Amino acid sequence: MLSAIDDKCEDKIFDECGVVGCVSKSGAPFEVASSIALGLIGLQHRGQESSGIVTSGYPSEKSFLQRKGMGLVSGIFNTEHLEKLKGVAGIGHNRYSTKGKSELMNCQPFVVNMQYGPMAVAHNGELVNKYSLRKEILNRGVGLSTSSDSELITQILCLPCESEKSTIDIPERIKGLMKRSPTSYSLVVLYGEVVYAARDPYGNRPLCIGEIQSLPTTLNYTNGDTSMKRETEGWVVSSESCIFQSLGAVFVCDVKPGEVVRIDQHGYKSMGSVIIRPDNSKYSAFCIFEYIYFSRVDTVYQGNTVYNARRNSGIMLAIEWPVQADFVSTVPESATPAAIGFSRQTGIPYEDVLAKNIYIGRTFIKPTQKLRKLAVEQKFGVIRDNVMNRRIVLVDDSIVRGNTMQSIIKMLRRGGAAEIHVRIASPPVKNPCFMGINIPDPNELLANHTSLSEIPAYLGADSVKYLSLHGLLKAVQGPAFEHGIAGKDLNEEESLNARNGVGHCTACLTGNYPTKLEW
Repeated sequence: MLSAIDDKCEDKIFDECGVVGCVSKSGAPFEVASSIALGLIGLQHRGQESSGIVTSGYPSEKSFLQRKGMGLVSGIFNTEHLEKLKGVAGIGHNRYSTKGKSELMNCQPFVVNMQYGPMAVAHNGELVNKYSLRKEILNRGVGLSTSSDSELITQILCLPCESEKSTIDIPERIKGLMKRSPTSYSLVVLYGEVVYAARDPYGNRPLCIGEIQSLPTTLNYTNGDTSMKRETEGWVVSSESCIFQSLGAVFVCDVKPGEVVRIDQHGYKSMGSVIIRPDNSKYSAFCIFEYIYFSRVDTVYQGNTVYNARRNSGIMLAIEWPVQADFVSTVPESATPAAIGFSRQTGIPYEDVLAKNIYIGRTFIKPTQKLRKLAVEQKFGVIRDNVMNRRIVLVDDSIVRGNTMQSIIKMLRRGGAAEIHVRIASPPVKNPCFMGINIPDPNELLANHTSLSEIPAYLGADSVKYLSLHGLLKAVQGPAFEHGIAGKDLNEEESLNARNGVGHCTACLTGNYPTKLEW
């Protein structure tokens, strides 16, 4: 039987999902399904196991069309499929399973038929109190057919709320979910010809809104204005803003923690007050690993591009742990901005030492022991002319188990490297995540069972140094970092968070979880 090479060959941690929602403006010549598919391709890095699209509005607002499948977006949808998914509104989902099994029945979006008509739900994250919620649903006599949190969320949204009389109130039902479960989820809900977008009260997972515009037509020279005329064609909601450019959209806003936004053919509207965090916490708990590894570098969070955050991490890393070397390099590709930042700060030139095979992916071949051992060699090749007799600073974004870094260092030694100094642009990963990130058992985490002084010998490096939590929090501050925060003495996380009112979840690094866990 053919199966994917064991995830232990991939020494990274994975986000669970990516979501997209789209609504066309009334009368606009706009293909909703095709736009969702393009958005899902742009979010493919957030999940490669399954993908699905549900549309509504054809032939009536109560009619849903859907297609879901296992694998990559490009293998599930073609032109013929997308032409059949007619409608004026829709949602889509890419999945990487953490708790639920990787099988077709867990593919999203989930569709359920209610008294008031069908509803579809797609979500990114993981409920911290899923077991008590499952018990609540089962005690009501409702059966659950999958192991996915998304089905659980869907069934909770089927529960009526007190404000309802003769019509359904989707925003209040979503707020009811928020009161039942504080985190972690970003949702897109399709009901009728309306998409609802929502983030949990802690804002742990990202979600943003964009306006889809027509292609530029004529120049307007009135009063010297040379701007191009563009018309609004629709609206899109996405886990990341990186997809907006490919859809001809512009960024509008982030969905706030605890907020529900309604998007229909006339625009978008926030549906009342946000749900307050149960502990009245001053700050949200946005996942810090969105900056470190998960997100695409052109995505913007809180006005700061992921690229800048990673480059700033490299700058801070160089300030904290300088070293004499011939050049700086990286483990492609997520750590490249950090390596550039390290190079810029130290003045040590940047050179590539590894060539990445971008087509290897998660290969579906028989996972023999030999192929497991050669997994890194299948993914990277050493550029020997840049390695021989050189002192190298090798920058990576994180170390999980350490097996990939260990193999890379062996490859560089065989290539003739004189010294290898590893610099990691984040603190050591020591703790599991219960909020939608696939972090291995703590016993498998290198920094959990190996002291920092022992890690260089374990990996075969001359030195290994990690960025401090303080340095990481400075790096993700965006414009504030550029205006000199990097040089100031801010020793408390509270002080850093106070810079913009946004807090970050650092539980996998510190063990401090933003809310009570059931596990």
